[in-house]
Amino acid sequence: MTGRHAGGRGGPLLLNARAAARPTITGVERYAREVIARLVALAPERYSVVAPRPRMRRGVARGHAWEQLGLPAGAAARRAALLYSPANLAPLAWPRNVVVVHDAAILREPGAYSPAYRAWHGALGLAAARRALAVVTVSRFSRDELIELGGLPAERIVVIAPGVDERFSAATDRPPAAGEDGRRGFARPYVLTVATDDARKNLGALTAVAAALSQRGIDLAWAGDSRAHLAGASAAPGLRALGWVPDAELPGLYRDALAFVLPSRYEGFGLTCLEAMACGTPVVAADRAALPETCAGAALLTDPDDPRALSEAVVAAATDERVRGRLRERGLRRAAQLSWATTASATHELLAELARGRQRPRPVR
Repeated sequence: MTGRHAGGRGGPLLLNARAAARPTITGVERYAREVIARLVALAPERYSVVAPRPRMRRGVARGHAWEQLGLPAGAAARRAALLYSPANLAPLAWPRNVVVVHDAAILREPGAYSPAYRAWHGALGLAAARRALAVVTVSRFSRDELIELGGLPAERIVVIAPGVDERFSAATDRPPAAGEDGRRGFARPYVLTVATDDARKNLGALTAVAAALSQRGIDLAWAGDSRAHLAGASAAPGLRALGWVPDAELPGLYRDALAFVLPSRYEGFGLTCLEAMACGTPVVAADRAALPETCAGAALLTDPDDPRALSEAVVAAATDERVRGRLRERGLRRAAQLSWATTASATHELLAELARGRQRPRPVR
């Protein structure tokens, strides 16, 4: 790629695929994978993807070293017009960063993370965001948090919401995805939650929910695993722990659930709620942080620290046909409003403007 043709300011637009190369998926990795793939498809002549070699993906320290030292020192970075990093961090040594900061949880909920993670992200992540040409975040809630807690200037923060992949669909005549094993051995109907073992996810609040559902012959299934950097909370008694579920199996797992519940106290967006809605599954979510914005009237919102209210909402979403029908209809409409194609298009527009030398981004939303 010649720089003038590709980037408009001396080089290509470089895409940091460190997070996209990770083997397991959370919301951050999904955002990175979906947006990077679509940016390349939109304008393959403009973008260049860089990722650590396999040996540099083994261990967090090696990944950080590649991102902070190897990436900016590489030939691709030296030719690039700017660098887009979609997973909260960017190399401080590189002067033209656009970084996606998904939320301000490290500042609002520091106790949810290990000391090492807090120190690294709290210092380096914030410094990278403050030095960036632009900061992208995923919700108006997260934008306000980054301004209040991170001291980031409002004029350099752009809200570009995530989307839903077409695989997440309510269609029942879809052939099974590769590797999908149907109901994963469930003998009874089930309600689903998808979350990492993270104190912010508030999985302990589901103890009463599991008991209420069990009385009605319904299981409460938890798909997710732990991360070394998280201060995990013990899973609620009564949950059926599925562990990490391969990406190909998630659409079917959502679609077969009677309802989906996310009792998080803090979310920068809450993508799993949107994925469940796209699969036609009624959603119950906490009335906290970005979840009311994300669900936009298409979910039952409740106090995640009120076990009775949470249980009643989940039981209604799972068993009351009038409630279920209303939530399904609203959820499908809400999920249809947000797509990864729209996310990528807005990101492409922003990066193109900055590559042309525009110093302050327009408020793409």
